[in-house]
Amino acid sequence: MMDKNKVIIFDTTLRDGEQAPGFSMSSGQKLAMAQALEGLGVNVIEAGFAAASPGDFEAIKTIAENIKNSTICSLARCNENDIRSSGKAIKPANSGRIHTFIATSPLHREYKLKMSKDEIVNRAISGIKLARNFTDDVEFSCEDAIRTERDYLKKVVEAAIKAGATTINIPDTVGYTTPEEIQRLFEFLTSQIEGCDNTIFSAHCHDDLGLAVANSLAAIRGGARQVECALNGIGERAGNCATEEVVMALNTRKDFYGLSTDIKTEGIYGASKLLATLTGNPVPRNKAIVGKNAFAHESGIHQHGVLANRETYEIMKPEDVGVSTDNLVLGKHSGRAALKSRAEKIGFDLSDNQLMSVFVAFKELADSKKEVFDADLEALILGEAVGTQGPWKLESLSVSAGSDDNTSPSAKVKLLHESGNLEETIIQAAGPVNAVFLAISQITGHPLHLESFTVQSVSEGKDAMAEASVSVSTEFENYQGRGASTDTVLAGAKAYLDVINRIERRAVRQASIAAQH
Repeated sequence: MMDKNKVIIFDTTLRDGEQAPGFSMSSGQKLAMAQALEGLGVNVIEAGFAAASPGDFEAIKTIAENIKNSTICSLARCNENDIRSSGKAIKPANSGRIHTFIATSPLHREYKLKMSKDEIVNRAISGIKLARNFTDDVEFSCEDAIRTERDYLKKVVEAAIKAGATTINIPDTVGYTTPEEIQRLFEFLTSQIEGCDNTIFSAHCHDDLGLAVANSLAAIRGGARQVECALNGIGERAGNCATEEVVMALNTRKDFYGLSTDIKTEGIYGASKLLATLTGNPVPRNKAIVGKNAFAHESGIHQHGVLANRETYEIMKPEDVGVSTDNLVLGKHSGRAALKSRAEKIGFDLSDNQLMSVFVAFKELADSKKEVFDADLEALILGEAVGTQGPWKLESLSVSAGSDDNTSPSAKVKLLHESGNLEETIIQAAGPVNAVFLAISQITGHPLHLESFTVQSVSEGKDAMAEASVSVSTEFENYQGRGASTDTVLAGAKAYLDVINRIERRAVRQASIAAQH
């Protein structure tokens, strides 16, 4: 029985988000992100597009095998190969869904599909019926629904419901609609469609005009009870409705919407940071809910108000989304229990294996610096999430620098490849960081154009942790990488190597797709 007072959160970070340029993840990273989404309480995780590549298929299957509390979904076009691939990929899941779609707008019918209205309806019906052979949970999407004639949209949706679709998704595929328009559309669909009483209607809004969250909330007011969204708003072109924004809007304004979700909001900040680290794309400072400035106040008037009563300028508590204001200090005598407890307070639920790995790194850090702050711990946890994603690993690094006219800065870099090969080189350059980057490029065979390199302190004191961000470009793509260390040069080396590993993983993925097709 559908709960009319609850909104289902359908998170597509790992499908629509991950397929956007610059946001690709390895299978292991996708599993780590899926586990974070499960920890958040996400109802449905769209884990990928099974037919897109063998890598996508295996990632979905692995997630289906490991995630127990969220429904695992695979996207599929309305054709036999896609649907069968999705059915096989989600088979191990405790709860599995197939999300099948076909375009319905005049533009897509004429120029992309070259199909008649009746042909599209028939294709939708046959696709849904085939999907029902694999699972009772079938979602159907009318791609570019917003630009589809209302009478024809009604016909397609009614046919889909009769064929067995339990969720109907109405995507604003190109981010074209407005809040008023989409609210009226959902009011129509949830009242005038035959079978609407037993069907969940879903909104999937893109942010091309900056209205994805506003449109999703308007759709909810119109009767939608599922929202398709992505953490940090990542996705095709300008991105998707941001999971954290729509959830916190419903949570903060319960007085207005009268609706709830199953999301454990205290985990939002940790999940957002994990995604930023896995993809190498930092969250903008002014990003709503999870940006660094979301709970910062510099104006004297604002500071005075917040000191008197936080509610003067804050509509949410930082703790509500996992931003800790209790910066407990850990040290070399702190044990695993203290580490795990602190990690949970800053938004990270570590498994036993993750705790062991982070604890080793924590002890090493605690030996080199007197006090370990929350930001240090966060950098360690996120570094562990990213640092093992090969094929290249930094084995050793030493640099020289100075103002002596007779000595050029140099870097000696040793890298270990997953094949077992150990490569070493020494490079002289205008500066030590430049020498490190050139050495890594020479060993790996990736000459890259450095767009930007930034380093910032993430904690306090003379032995503070540094977080480095690197942005590079090749002939065809831009890539971002991140690294953390108490040594700024080492942090930069880790960030640059992170970029190299992303490039090589992408090449493997593309080769796999090419081989399939």
